[in-house]
Amino acid sequence: DYFEAMQSLRQMVELSGSLRNLAQDLIRVSNDIRLLASGPKTGLAEINLRPLQPGSSIMPGKVNPVIFEMMDMVCFQVIGCDATVLMAAQAGQLELNVMMPVVAFNLLHELEILKNAIQVFDRLGVSGITANEQRCRMYAEESLSTVTVLNPHIGYQRGAELAKESLATGRPIRELVLERGLLTREKLDEVFDLRSMTEPGIHK
Repeated sequence: DYFEAMQSLRQMVELSGSLRNLAQDLIRVSNDIRLLASGPKTGLAEINLRPLQPGSSIMPGKVNPVIFEMMDMVCFQVIGCDATVLMAAQAGQLELNVMMPVVAFNLLHELEILKNAIQVFDRLGVSGITANEQRCRMYAEESLSTVTVLNPHIGYQRGAELAKESLATGRPIRELVLERGLLTREKLDEVFDLRSMTEPGIHK
């Protein structure tokens, strides 16, 4: 339908909208990675990033998440381009839309910068991520939620008491269990297996 093609840019709006949705997801992923990599001391520091730009004038030892910051900025630009495409598509009058040049420019720009950014994101960003095993283990061992695995062995009430004491004193739950003689060290090692807690099923 040539008349519809002259007056409606709906297909371009749909394509641009799909790129915008992809950009929004990439922003969320990038921000999650930036948060998980924050540190080295006062952040989460659960993962390590490839040190493409290590160090900072105000934060020595910090590895700046430059690839993920780049991804955010590109996605912001894509969302801005999509807004332009949307406004231009609805600016047509009657059976003619003369805004095709700005639609084409922004749509092609979205495609180009998002394609390039995703390639760099994968090659220099995601592929270089490693787990900070020591930090993750510390978080797992200090988590109060791990006391639930002890409930079948010591009961809910004692488990709740241990969690409260651990929170108040900062002492690990394992240490409190051994101190009170609630379980032997061998049984505690068997029950308090952190890896098994991440897998489906009930650990007995």
